[in-house]
Amino acid sequence: MRLFEGTPFDIPRRCDHCGELDSVCKCTSEEKTRIPPEKQTATLRIEKRRKGKVVTVVHGLAANANDLPQLLSVLKSGCGAGGTVEGDTIEVQGEHMPKIRTQLEKIGYRVK
Repeated sequence: MRLFEGTPFDIPRRCDHCGELDSVCKCTSEEKTRIPPEKQTATLRIEKRRKGKVVTVVHGLAANANDLPQLLSVLKSGCGAGGTVEGDTIEVQGEHMPKIRTQLEKIGYRVK
């Protein structure tokens, strides 16, 4: 039960994607939660790890809205390096900031 249900202040919920009422919305849940790359800003930084290892970190992307493992595979193949997804961050082994920046901009992300 909603707070104002049954009162004049009760406003039915509308879909954020198509604008229709939730009861008649035909959007899939994937379409509703997906945020396009043009509306996201990726932040890049380089971190040093133990024994002098260097890692390029991409953060600031919505983890629940995008397929981060698929994006990681694109970045890894473009850099020729290994990497992993840790929560909502992508880590690529080595110092690959210019390569990752151009790949993300080509996909459509804004990059800091």
